Amino acid sequence: MPDTAYLESRIKDLSNKTFQNEYVTHTDFLSVSDQASLNDAMRKLGVPQQSDLVGGTVFLLWGGFDEAERKVCAFLPSWQDKKSFILQETETPEVVSCLHIAPVQAKFADPLTHRDYLGALMNLGIDRGQIGDILIDRTDHSAYVFVLKMMADFICRELCRVKHTTVLAKEVAPGKCTVRPEFEEREGSVASERLDAILAFVYRLARGKAQELIEREAVIVDGRTAFSGGYDLKPGARVSVRGFGKFIYDGVISSTKKGRLYVRVRVFK
Repeated sequence: MPDTAYLESRIKDLSNKTFQNEYVTHTDFLSVSDQASLNDAMRKLGVPQQSDLVGGTVFLLWGGFDEAERKVCAFLPSWQDKKSFILQETETPEVVSCLHIAPVQAKFADPLTHRDYLGALMNLGIDRGQIGDILIDRTDHSAYVFVLKMMADFICRELCRVKHTTVLAKEVAPGKCTVRPEFEEREGSVASERLDAILAFVYRLARGKAQELIEREAVIVDGRTAFSGGYDLKPGARVSVRGFGKFIYDGVISSTKKGRLYVRVRVFK
């Protein structure tokens, strides 16, 4: 994982290149924890929390689709805004490509998983930072894989087998990918938005058990280890719990007259 000092230097270098030369620059794919470090680096550079400008250059996080978890930080030239960048990337990408990787004979294929596809790609010598989200189509065990544009041709040419299955990889427009992460939506009543209260609700735990998970440093919120159950979750927070899974907290739907909160979460399947 890149540290904050490295990211500070990288941000300054990329934003300056874009500002001076008027072309898009970008980082490798950043995990959720990397994105937390990126936020720290931005703060150290004096970028306000809600700002999208660094050194006079607009930046945004992009992973090939809106709900992506792994994203690059892209810096845009003055002639391009976020909306036009995303529109272009969805149809004719220059930064993040989408590959459809499918078994040549689907009915004889192994039931391929996220791990199988990632392992096959990394066996080609590809760095993890060059690979974004991997979305599995459960109907035929194919996958949509988001990668840096510069790696797309290499992967299409070199990847021929995943596990014991012969596959064919081809580049498709990211906008053609209709597969998305699968969630189970849950709604329920909690006393507060405290992390331990939400964990207890989501995983049907006693409040003390939820607190134990936090004390064991098994809970990650937006890429950072949680050390206190008293932390109030914010809408959009991504929570990962070792041994249990992960979910997105969507926030409060309503409240009762007695002050309890009715909340919604999306649990990854």
